[in-house]
Formats: sequence, structure tokens, C-alpha cells
Amino acid sequence: MSATQWLIFLLIVQVIHGLGTWKLYEKAGRKRWEAFVPVYNAIVLMKIIGRPTWWTVLLFVPIINLLMFPVVWVETLRSFGRNSTADSWLGALTFGFYLYYINYTQEVTHISDRDLTPRTKTGDTISSLLFAVIVATLVHTYVMQPYVIPSSSLEKSLLTGDFLFVSKFHYGARTPMTSVAAPMVHDTLPFIKTKSYLYNDHDANSWENKLQLPYFRFPGFEKIKNADIVVFNWPRDTLFHMYLPADRRYNKPIDKKTNYVKRCVAIPGDNLEIKKGVVYINGKELILPERAKPQFGFNIKMKEPITQEFVDQYGVTEFNTLIQIETKLWDNNLVQQYLNKEGYSFAVIEKDSTNTFLLGAVDKDLVDKLKLTSSNLMFQANLTQAKADELKKDSRVAAVERYLKTGAEDGIFPDYKDGHPSTTRNWNSDNMGPIYMPEAGKTVTLNLENLSLYKIIITEYEGNTLKVVGDDIYINDVKTNSYTFKQNYYWMMGDNRNNSLDARYFGFTPEDHIVGKPVFIWMSWDSSASGLNKIRWDRLFTTVSGDGQPQSYFKFFLGLLVLYFVGEYFWKKRKAN
Repeated sequence: MSATQWLIFLLIVQVIHGLGTWKLYEKAGRKRWEAFVPVYNAIVLMKIIGRPTWWTVLLFVPIINLLMFPVVWVETLRSFGRNSTADSWLGALTFGFYLYYINYTQEVTHISDRDLTPRTKTGDTISSLLFAVIVATLVHTYVMQPYVIPSSSLEKSLLTGDFLFVSKFHYGARTPMTSVAAPMVHDTLPFIKTKSYLYNDHDANSWENKLQLPYFRFPGFEKIKNADIVVFNWPRDTLFHMYLPADRRYNKPIDKKTNYVKRCVAIPGDNLEIKKGVVYINGKELILPERAKPQFGFNIKMKEPITQEFVDQYGVTEFNTLIQIETKLWDNNLVQQYLNKEGYSFAVIEKDSTNTFLLGAVDKDLVDKLKLTSSNLMFQANLTQAKADELKKDSRVAAVERYLKTGAEDGIFPDYKDGHPSTTRNWNSDNMGPIYMPEAGKTVTLNLENLSLYKIIITEYEGNTLKVVGDDIYINDVKTNSYTFKQNYYWMMGDNRNNSLDARYFGFTPEDHIVGKPVFIWMSWDSSASGLNKIRWDRLFTTVSGDGQPQSYFKFFLGLLVLYFVGEYFWKKRKAN
């Protein structure tokens, strides 16, 4: 719904309100026309029900207003002596239309000096809970949102199990676009596992989808910079071929798409290129901050069989074991055919006169089925460069070499067609580009060679039609050889380069998908540990960004907590005396 359509909708709501309450306004000593004037009618109503004027603001805040409307309906009824439980339920369950019945059929008297204190303990509890939910929703939506790292894509910079506070105001808080939704939950209601919002995922033109608010973001006090860690809505949540068949599509509103956290390596206007796993921005290598700990794939060749003790010693959490196959078995092509049929990715790591080593997601069942032998002298692991350098010095290690992909990689951005991956470019996750980062207001020349880079932007993110007839490109049925971008776009990548579903696969992230900036780790939980070791104590109360290595402020927090309780004890003791 556009801004104009929303304005018309709000005016209709004001008329409905006025028609249902104008007599009540008169009985409260006001003028009947005051019930129809937008915004002003809410200010007057707050005076009638004896509530503060600032409540008016909450009536126009998305999501918050869904909680406030029933409160105002019930408060209006009570201001005219309708205090029964039945009246309250009728006011809420009829979406306020019960006021029409009171307005036109009942003789009621306005109580200007009514007691605003809840009459029962239950009422007091409900009022307190409702107030707490409203405040929490305001903070969650516009100030700070809790978030947990679910995967290892930023390992070892951010760890799986880190609990973050994500700032909404650094880059500017985005107002909710889904106007009818449960507060403080994302896309799914807990326990019952259904959608937490009103949206028709099958019909883009349905009345539910007409209630979507236009995109708006409050001014922030900083812009996204190269190497910032950013939380955003996964732009390809509804489209990505890895999760949906080519002929199916599941639509979701922007603000209800899956939350992702990655490092922004390229910002609008940048030219990005990845060469041998190294990111280059505008021709220069991107230098990551000291706190960043990018991981890459390394092939490790051992002098003696690998042991669990060896893996634990170096903190290796992600590695692939290898299988070895007799050369004659490999040469008859049966193994390759089977692996391809079962959907296993693999690569030849080393081949000599007796054995061929293969790397892949090869599980024990597959090894047993093909009667293969697992290698215990060679494996591939995701490591930081510092950790790889440590391994090289170990006497048990024969060689440590960086693993880099070569040739075209299936499914890499932007080479897909109708939901299926293809490889028209010789790009892979270690070698791709150059790619221009679209900037709002900037124009690019379009041709058949670069159209695939911007196809999703033109159609999905900016709502145009696109077709190609021969060598001609048509946007909104107008032949063209250029396109002007409507918003900014970013390139988000994980620090764990060999285990991250990021922009190298899903492409650009639009500005309207930006959620916020992670600023603080308040808890870190290691599910693989036991007892008190499950808590990563050195990560509690650490900042995400900043110079130098992260420092825990947990001891300072404990000190302030002790001072608070000691101070409260002596304060109460002094008052008692």
C-alpha cells in the first residue's frame, strides 16, 4: 500500500470513529465535530477518558497501536459508566463497534473524575503486563533487539551461541512494514508454529497485503561502512533455489524475512572483486578490523593418523574427513556417478599410483555402502591463518595448504535461470567479479552480458517488469539500455568463508532489508560443552566492534549489581529508622 493509499485508509478510520462516538463527545462536554478531526480527535479523547495526551502518539505507532486500540475502547466505555466485564469484552471483541451501540441506543453519563486505579487485583495485573508489553515492544522495534547467532558463518569473529543486542538506531530504526502482527516475535508464533502476522503468501494483491506499510527509516547517526557486521533480512528468503522448487514460491513481507548476520564488505558505489579468496574493493585489498577472525579452507596432510586429541588441541570445530578409493575403482567412473546421483559435492585432493582421495560431505552410511576406506592421514579444516601457521609448526603435520576453488561453481551469484543454477560465468566463491554495488540515483548501462547481475534488483526489489526480446531489453514495456537504481545495495559475506551462505550465492542486500548493528554480547553459550563450561565467560558483556581485542565487562556489571543491592539495603534501613 502506498503512502497515499494509507492516508486515505486512515481518513476512513477517522470517519468510522467519528460516526461511532460523536454523541459520547457531546455528553462529555465537547463538540460533535471534534470526533471527526484526525489526530485532534484522539487528543480530545484522551482528555475525555482521563489519560495523558502522549498516549495519542502510541495510537499511530505500528504494532503498538494494535495493543492500544482495545485499551482505548475499554477506557472509553468505563468513562461512561460501562464498567462490567461483559462491556469490556464486547468493546474489545467487536473491534470497538460496541461503542456504536452505546453511542446511539444508550443513555450514559460521562464520569469526568472517575478513579483510574484498577478495581481488582486481576485488573491491576493485566494493566501492568500490558504496559510492560507496550514498553518492551517499543524498545524491541525502535531501540534494541536481542538476537542469537544460530550458525557458524561468522566463526571465529562471532560464535554460534552468542546472544547479541542489536541496535536499531545506529543506522536508523525501520518502522514495521507489516502492520498487523504479534508483538516481539518474528515470523512464527512460538509453540503453535504458525505465522505471527497477517499476510497472504499466495495472492500479492489480496486485502491483507494491502495493509502493508510503505518503507520508512528514521535518520541514523552513522552509515554502514566497509567491514561492519550487520543484521539484515535475508533478501532471497522467498526465492532462493536451494530451498524451493523452481515452480514454487513462498512470499513473505520484507520485515518478516529470516534475520541474517554477516559482515558488509562492499557498500553502495564500490566495485568488488574476489581473487583467490581475497576481497578487493575498488582495486585494493579489504583490510578487516583486528577483531575479525576470518576462516578459510586448508588441506592438512598428517605424518601420523589424526586423533580427536589433535583436533581438540587446535580447537578445530569444522573439518571434513576424506575417503580413499583405489585408482581402478575411481577410473571406472562408478563412484563419481553414484556421488553425483546422491547429490554429494566432492573434489579430487590428491592422486598417486595407489589411491585417490576425495573431499565431500561423505557420511558413514555412504562409506559402508561403497565399501570405501576413510583416510586418517589427510583432512580439510576451516581455520584462521594464525591457526594454520600454528599447525605448520607441529611435528605431526606434513603440510598445510590453502584450499581454493577453481572453475565455475554451480549456484554462484548471479548464474541461475528460472530457479535453477547454471554456470555461464567462470565464477566461484573464491574468484568472482568485478561487481558494481548499486547506489540510489546512479545509472548503469544494461546489456545481455550484465543483465543477470541486476535482474533481481529490477524485478523483485524495485518492482518493475523485465523481458528480453532478441537482443533488446524492455523494462515496464519500454525498450532501454540503462537502469537507474531506486535504493542502495550492500554485499554481505561471512567470515567463515568456506561455510557461509552469503552474497556470493544470494547477491545484493537492499537497504530496506537492513535491520541493525550488533553492538553487545551479553551471553555466549557453548552447547557442546558441559556444566559451567557451557558459558563462555570471557565473552560475557563484550562489545562487538571497537579497536583491539574484545574485553569482557562482566566483572564491572557484577560490581554495579552488588553496589545496587547494598545501597538499597542501607536505604531501606535508613527509612525504617
